Amino acid sequence: MPSTIVHLAFAGLIASALLGDAFDRKALAVVLAVTAFPDLDSFIALYATAGHRTVLHNVWIPTIAAVALVVDTRVRDQSMLRARWGWWGVRVAWVSVVCYLLAHIGLDLVDGVVNLFWPVHDQFYALRGSIELSSERGIVQTFVAVDGLLPSLQAVGGTDEVAITTGVDPGADATERVFPVIGAGWELVVFLTGVFVTAARAWLPSSPEE
Repeated sequence: MPSTIVHLAFAGLIASALLGDAFDRKALAVVLAVTAFPDLDSFIALYATAGHRTVLHNVWIPTIAAVALVVDTRVRDQSMLRARWGWWGVRVAWVSVVCYLLAHIGLDLVDGVVNLFWPVHDQFYALRGSIELSSERGIVQTFVAVDGLLPSLQAVGGTDEVAITTGVDPGADATERVFPVIGAGWELVVFLTGVFVTAARAWLPSSPEE
């Protein structure tokens, strides 16, 4: 399961690509803070059954945020966000929502489990699958069911069945607190690439004249 710094590195890549002229240190700080926010539910797990990968890792939070942004910037006669922060604020807000959903929940869903629809539906899911090009069968994919339109999510149990340990909440029987940093080779590649690209975007001039 990716650590917070891996989520942040991936978010840096997304921010570097999507922020455009809105990219600056303040915008990057906002995006990274929003991306790290879901992992605060590790502390909720100390006091409630529904905790890590549940309370702040569901799809409802970014969905509600996206709807609120659409209403504010597209439906209202005068956008509160645009009036306060201008186009910069709108761009940063949208990129933050994208990073919340993809850089955090998305990574946890494909390399771990997420209680995706909590509290409406208490079930942890994992997204597993592959795409292959076969000389006999053609393109073979297992991400989406043949008769469906949505990714095939693997249900793995509810909050009473799935225990997710963290350094904050290692479990009642644990004798050691382990805080994951880099858990796999691909995570190291994502981390190093994200740090390099984000740093380059932040420090290199955007035009030859600068």
